[in-house]
Amino acid sequence: MKLFKSYLKYRVKLFVGCAAVMGIFASSYLLFDMPAIAVLYPLILTIVIGLIAMVFDFVIFSKRHDRILSEELPVPKNRLEEDYQLIIEKLKEEAKMAEQKAYADYTDMVGYYTVWAHQIKTPIAAMRLNLQSEDTESARRLMGDLGRIEAYVEMALTFLRLDSNNTDYLIKEYDIDEIVRPAIRKFSREFILKKLKLEYEPVEYKAVTDSKWLSFIVEQIISNAVKYTSEGSVRIYMNEPGVLCIEDTGIGISAEDLPRIFENGYTGFNGREDKRASGIGLYLCKRIAGNLGHKISAESTVGKGTKLILDLRAKVVEVE
Repeated sequence: MKLFKSYLKYRVKLFVGCAAVMGIFASSYLLFDMPAIAVLYPLILTIVIGLIAMVFDFVIFSKRHDRILSEELPVPKNRLEEDYQLIIEKLKEEAKMAEQKAYADYTDMVGYYTVWAHQIKTPIAAMRLNLQSEDTESARRLMGDLGRIEAYVEMALTFLRLDSNNTDYLIKEYDIDEIVRPAIRKFSREFILKKLKLEYEPVEYKAVTDSKWLSFIVEQIISNAVKYTSEGSVRIYMNEPGVLCIEDTGIGISAEDLPRIFENGYTGFNGREDKRASGIGLYLCKRIAGNLGHKISAESTVGKGTKLILDLRAKVVEVE
């Protein structure tokens, strides 16, 4: 119906012209007092022929429309259509060149920052070795800050790899406890420094996923839990088979911020209070979870804590 309306609009001048011509002929017959049949017969015949012609014209119009949608331009009927097609071809060529340049620039940027991220890991490792020889309060705090630097570097690498055509997913069945335990050990120093209680119940569950990318999600959630919890505990458990929960007793998330915490760059009230927040961590978690066929959601109450829920039951990816 929409296409037919477009056709009527396209041919409206022709229809008005035909109607005007038929009106002139009908008026001429009436002026000479000719019989009504002499007026009606040619008028009806003209209308029938006009409708048949309109049907054929609409079919041609529809076919040309379909060819344009399939990116195959129809044969031009006149010089004006030739000019339009030349403009279209020129724009397509310019768009293709712009796309190629954008891809080349993006590839260069990804290459540069990937090299940078790997190079910066060397001084970070050297600093960690130096700090490990000291057992002071200052050294422990510096180790915590160094861990956050490593997390930010890993986050940058993850962001760069996320849209890459060469993302190294290895999808198979993994023991979730073997993914959660290393993530907990990674933040053990922060738990000790902040005197937070860890409540971890082995989940004893296997899921079809990618261990490296799921580890990033779990580490990011635990990092946020430790970061925004000054006292109390962080609890990691499975409330039902396949649904992993990481719950803290931190400052919580306001009701107006909660629906947007997975948006790119959104930090909310907590992020504005904490100048170090980037608003990208949970966005990456959401993207990666979607790529792995998992679901992630959050529940929170201000002043009481936050619970991140990772549903590992969805299996939309193929097992390798």
